Amino acid sequence: MPDELPYDKLLQESLKGELRVLNAHLPSERKTLSSLLIEDIPAIACNDGSAHLFKRKELDYLAGLLEEEEREKLLLPVIIEVNPGQDEILVVCRSDAEEKLISAILDMPLNIKNNRIKIYKPQLAVIRKKLKTTTQYLFSPKVLQ
Repeated sequence: MPDELPYDKLLQESLKGELRVLNAHLPSERKTLSSLLIEDIPAIACNDGSAHLFKRKELDYLAGLLEEEEREKLLLPVIIEVNPGQDEILVVCRSDAEEKLISAILDMPLNIKNNRIKIYKPQLAVIRKKLKTTTQYLFSPKVLQ
């Protein structure tokens, strides 16, 4: 059994390195929906040095779902946490704005636990169909309960 510990640690460190590469597309900082709506070319900088552009049509769609106060709270892109091999996906929820828009898109009430909204793969397809540029995946080694 003691021999398993160094292997597990090595495997964990390797996985962390792979996840850093896999998540390099994530934003270095996010912007509010309100601020993106007034930009000529709505975009954010990503950790890998690239720019992530938002479709105006999606921003307008989100603006139609939220009140002005909620537009000021909603940070984009919405982060969707994926744990490979799991049926559940988590939407990071830092304010009531994320809950309201995901609930409206799925047309159902939601439960928030540990700042996460638990959804399933068929629901993810519905969300991503409407929000291709205003959501991004975060690949995670574990699901947070």
